[in-house]
Parts: sequence; C-alpha cells; structure tokens
Amino acid sequence: MQIDAEFDAGNIRVLSMNEPHRVTLEITKDAGDEHAQWFYFRVRGAAGVDCQFCIVNAGKCSYPAGWEDYRAVASTDGEHWFRVPTTYESGELRIQHRPTSDKIYYAYFAPYSFARHQSLLDESAAKAGVQMMHLTETIDGRPLDGLIIDPADGSTPAKTAWIVARQHPGETMAEWWMEGFLDRLLDPNDEVAQRLRQSMRFYVVPNMNPDGSVRGHLRCNAVGANLNREWVNPAPERSPEVLAVRNAMDETGVDFCIDVHGDEALPYNFISAAEGIPGWTPRLNALTEAFKEAYEVANPDFQRVYGYPLDKPGEGNLTMCSNQVAQRFDCLATTLEMPFKDNANAPDAAVGWSPERSRQLGRSVLEAIDVVLDRL
Repeated sequence: MQIDAEFDAGNIRVLSMNEPHRVTLEITKDAGDEHAQWFYFRVRGAAGVDCQFCIVNAGKCSYPAGWEDYRAVASTDGEHWFRVPTTYESGELRIQHRPTSDKIYYAYFAPYSFARHQSLLDESAAKAGVQMMHLTETIDGRPLDGLIIDPADGSTPAKTAWIVARQHPGETMAEWWMEGFLDRLLDPNDEVAQRLRQSMRFYVVPNMNPDGSVRGHLRCNAVGANLNREWVNPAPERSPEVLAVRNAMDETGVDFCIDVHGDEALPYNFISAAEGIPGWTPRLNALTEAFKEAYEVANPDFQRVYGYPLDKPGEGNLTMCSNQVAQRFDCLATTLEMPFKDNANAPDAAVGWSPERSRQLGRSVLEAIDVVLDRL
C-alpha cells in the first residue's frame, strides 16, 4: 500500500503502517502553525483490503466538534465523491473502508482544484458581457483573478454586487457554490439572471485564497493570515488578497455582498448577518430578513432556525468581510455558511452535503437577490 498527498491541495503525513492494514496519519498545519483540519490524500495498492486510516491528531485540530457525526469523502476518479464510514474516538478520526479500486482518494470535503478554478474563470470570461479582472499577485506569485459581469448588450447597470468565496481555502463547497451561481447568472435564457444583470454589475471572486488552496490549508494564506480577519488593516506583505479586493470595492462601491464559506460543526446552511456593526439600521435589518426568507423559499436546503449567535449591538467584528463591507458601504452584506457534514434537515446517506447540492444552492441565490433587488 502506498499513501501520498503530493498534489494540488494534498495534506497528510504518514506516521506508520501496521497490520492488519491500520495506517496512522496526521494532518499538517497551515502556515503560521495555528490551524489544521483539511486533509486530502491518495491510497494505492489497497483494492479489496479492509483498511483503517487513523488521523491521530484530529482532536488537536482547529474544530474538534467538526468530527462529531462526520463522514469523510472518497473518490476513485477525483470527480465523483461519496461518503465512507468514519468515527471519532479518543481524539482520533478513523476512516474504515475497503477500496474497490487500486487507486482511491480520501478528503475532508470534495476538493476544488486550482486547474478547475482557472477553467471556471476562463470559460466564464469567454461569454458575452464578461471580462476577466486581475486584482493582484498572491504571496506565492499566483494570480488573484475575478470576473466583471455586465449586461450582454453593453449597458451600464446602476447597482453593484460583490460575490466572494474561499477566503478560507479548505472550505471548497464555497467554490462549488460559485460554479452553480455563475452557470445560472451567465445563462442567456434565464429570465431572473438577465433581469439581475440589467440592474447590477457583478464583481465575482471565486477563490480569494489560491495559495492556501494549493498548499492544502484549512483557513490561512501562504504566511498564515486568516483572510477573514484582515479587513480592517490589510497589508501587502501579509494579506495582499484582502487589500486588493477591499481597494477595488472602494473604487466601485457596493450595494450587495455575499461572502461564501463552510462551517465545520453545524450541519445546516445559514446566513450570518452584520447585526453587530455600529451602522446597523432598521433598513439593513429588514433587507437581511427579506433576503434570508427569499433564500429559504428558493431552496429548501437553506434554513433560518440554526446558525451562529447574534452579535450584540456595536460588538460586530469589523475584521470580517461581511461586517466590514456592511459598515463601510451601508449595504446588505452577509456571510453564507454551508456544512462539511450534511444538511441535517435533509440528509443524503450516499453523499452528504456535496458539490452538486452546493451548486444548486448557488443557483438558487439569484431568486433571493431578485426579491430584494429594488430595495438595495
């Protein structure tokens, strides 16, 4: 049996391999040595063998509660991912599986490769009314790119929307969400999409943290910065990604913003709002509630019962994207969270929360934006 993680987004270290095929592993930390949780590795030569892969430092990872009722994902082709039996005991995450293929991958969630990210940008930019937006170079020298989406007829919309994802690179469901969002927004035959494009110029950044994504990090960039805690004073040597996006927002203004994430522990899809910012008003509260209600109507995988505790007035963390943007531009800005586990309200035994369900949630957000469009 051979195990490695020497590929895009790979993360694991082999500690020992014992009979009967019990392998002990550990997740390596992000740059900065603060965070760890993302894993992604390849196993070869184990077809037909009952294997136990034990991640022995799971209890010391960033979110141990994320392992409760969690099941790892596996794939034989890197495209189709399914859940496999997984337990969490005594601080160890134990994956029990008999591979049917000589090569199989295991991961925390279905990975989203940098090559696929580049293809998403290229294919989107080739469509009418879309242009590539180069924001900056990352610390590792990768391009931080996005898309500017205008009406296909060349007109200039009156409002501006910013949609960003993967500030935390291990939250790959966020870029799967982006696939669904862009697929529908760029559909010339979709009436809701066309109406939104006539009214709003969309700035879309599908992956805010390409360095962390390729390195196999959970939350941080190449120098250990948690980008979603950098929005007050982003610095070129520490968080050039946030600095470039925030500067671009200052130039364009923002009427609507959604920052797409994943949550390790909560098995639900939900919105975290900016109710704790100093500039919170009844108008912003009404907009937020209307948007959440409309999203729930548009997609039954979204819900409004479970989520994070509300921030008290004036105690919102302005280093976070949605809080900073809501305060800075007096606009509707929210954080969308999706599960690593499953949607407990509508579980799927085979795949749990998945790329396809993430994509569908991305498609459905257009209807929610449409409901509040005239009030932005």
